[in-house]
Amino acid sequence: MTADDVKAKLLKEIHLRGYDDHYIDRDEEREILQIAVQLGVSYADARTDMTAVCKERGYVLESTIVRELTERLAVAIGPTGRLCHDDFERLVIEGAVLADGKKSDREMRTLLVTLMEDTGHNLIKRGWFRDWYRELKKELGLS
Repeated sequence: MTADDVKAKLLKEIHLRGYDDHYIDRDEEREILQIAVQLGVSYADARTDMTAVCKERGYVLESTIVRELTERLAVAIGPTGRLCHDDFERLVIEGAVLADGKKSDREMRTLLVTLMEDTGHNLIKRGWFRDWYRELKKELGLS
């Protein structure tokens, strides 16, 4: 297949999976990449083509958001190794901007808490009388 054929096939697969919300989550992304690899395209080329197609058509890739938030989370934690509530809320807002409004604040909080747990950046600064992180996890149904 030519490069244009592969891009056309990727566009079709992206459209099938993201036509309702223009958001490609990690599972959908994995499926699309598997199809591209089955067509004989290398993984790196398939990823590059998928990113380009998504960017030109206005689709948001969850993996891009996760990668950006991981970097920003590491910066927000800094040398103390702990995250305060204000920095967490700032990251939620930044994540919503990255998602281009395709995910709600609750979904972005869930994504960020999951990311924190997965990367081991779940040490937080507690207030005097409350543990905002534990309360948030309970509210989101993640505890």
